[in-house]
Amino acid sequence: MKKLECYIRPSKLEVVMEELTKAGITGVSISNVKGHGTQHGYTEMYRGTARKVQLLEKVRLDIVLSATNVTRVAKLIMEAAKTDEVGDGKIFVLPVEQAYRIRTGEKGKKAIS
Repeated sequence: MKKLECYIRPSKLEVVMEELTKAGITGVSISNVKGHGTQHGYTEMYRGTARKVQLLEKVRLDIVLSATNVTRVAKLIMEAAKTDEVGDGKIFVLPVEQAYRIRTGEKGKKAIS
């Protein structure tokens, strides 16, 4: 099993979720996060004063799935979230040693399906 930790633009969340649903991916956790990478923020005017915004809004999706589906789902997310601009996001793939469903005690692939 693997975990996809995906950081995308908030404006792309709806499109990404539609594509994940079409692909049969239903187990997704979503968090609003702030951060910066190569985008480094921007300057905005607030009440006549320039203000540097360094932490940008992003949405984090956590998806645990079978290792065989990682490439397919990552490509799907990249296609749906892409704008060709700096700051489109990142996807990290992490190993998952075990998963348990609390209600039934199922573990492994049965717990995430």
